[in-house]
Amino acid sequence: MKTNDLVDLAARNLRESSLRNSLTTLGIGVGVASLVAMLSLGIGLQRLADRRLARSGLFDTIVVTSGRTLRGFGRVGNRDQMPPAESRPLDEAARIEMARLPNVLEAVPDLRFVSEIRYERKLHYAMVAGLPPSAREQEAFEGMQGKFFSSDTADEAILQIQFADELLGIRPRYGESSSALNGQTQSLIGKELTLRYPERSEAAIAAPSPASSNRQSTAGEGRYGGMFSVLEREKKLRIVAVTDQDPEGMRGISGARVFVPLQMLENLHVLLVSGLRGGEMDFSNSPAYPSLSVRVRNPGQIESVQDAIRKMGFSTFSILDATRGLRRFFAVLDLFLGIFGSLALAVAALGIVNTLVMAILERRREIGIMKALGASDGDVKKLFLAEAAVMGLGGGALGVALGWMIGRVINVGTNFYLRRQNLPPENLWAIPWWLVGGAIAFAIVISMISGLYPAVRAAKLDPVQALRYE
Repeated sequence: MKTNDLVDLAARNLRESSLRNSLTTLGIGVGVASLVAMLSLGIGLQRLADRRLARSGLFDTIVVTSGRTLRGFGRVGNRDQMPPAESRPLDEAARIEMARLPNVLEAVPDLRFVSEIRYERKLHYAMVAGLPPSAREQEAFEGMQGKFFSSDTADEAILQIQFADELLGIRPRYGESSSALNGQTQSLIGKELTLRYPERSEAAIAAPSPASSNRQSTAGEGRYGGMFSVLEREKKLRIVAVTDQDPEGMRGISGARVFVPLQMLENLHVLLVSGLRGGEMDFSNSPAYPSLSVRVRNPGQIESVQDAIRKMGFSTFSILDATRGLRRFFAVLDLFLGIFGSLALAVAALGIVNTLVMAILERRREIGIMKALGASDGDVKKLFLAEAAVMGLGGGALGVALGWMIGRVINVGTNFYLRRQNLPPENLWAIPWWLVGGAIAFAIVISMISGLYPAVRAAKLDPVQALRYE
């Protein structure tokens, strides 16, 4: 039997029992829709997690520490790592060397210190940290009030919401979180605050006499013999923005509350606590950093860059270490969602078997005539498999359309709820093209498998007995 004749005959048979075949096709569509809906939810949640991690600035970042500055740190370094006293210092030379590694975009030092801050004649204390220009792309600064720093050397500051509340005199009660961005926090933008900090001077000075000593200047000698002086300085900063998200969520209680341009902070030559090495003060010309943040071009290059940094004698940690477990979770989630979504498709497969078995009983005489005219068992089998494939194709296409509609409705409903909660909208549903093609192909395969038994049964009919059937 020719292919064209086979297709025409299958289409005619499907049209003759249009109601029953339509209901069977609808059942396949509902099964495919449930499968697409379940898998789309898992894919959407995984993409949402990936977007959030990427926008956080941590997904492509490696945190580098030295045994001299942060012993232990809870991270895994080299197995044969040197003792802390012999560890290589994390200084400017090490930063430059890391910045020149392949696939590295930048190596940013962690500059932070606790400072006395004066605002409207009132004193406050807060952790101050420097931010590079690349931090502009972080998710924490998406919904902030105001604008990011105008330049990397501008005398400007961005406040975290908790410190903004403190400046405004807002004291949340025990167990309550800080207030959201509002008109009060907006009023801080454009105001000035005064930053008081200790400046480290590398110039050698004479030991001060009792008559000339004062609280603004002290002197000492570093481990390498160079004289240093510490001067108390003040810097006026203009508040340019307030953010209600924490750009340093991984730091916990050590996170900063005031952020300033990194280059401007480096130009201040602030005396940092990272000068503590092995319990001794070290004010050398190349100060040590407590940690470095190394950004790579692509998250897939994290592991190779980490290996290169560890060979330099430093400890490393990246969010990739945590996301391995997260990706495993989503893989298991997708598997279970796919299994539950396939249950409805299994029910639809039983409907295909029932439909084609009933068709055999109704068309026994027709099958007998076909065999009497020269149709082989294989031709009869192909005819029934073709009918099953057509129902699978129609049901698969219908199911994908229904799954897409379900996703749109859930997205609209979810975003409506998020807006009511003053939260940004999210896309929780994702139907990639591979899922569309895979769902339709899966529906066709399941339909043909379901039609295999009726096709074999029809092919085995005795033409003489089939022609006698009334």
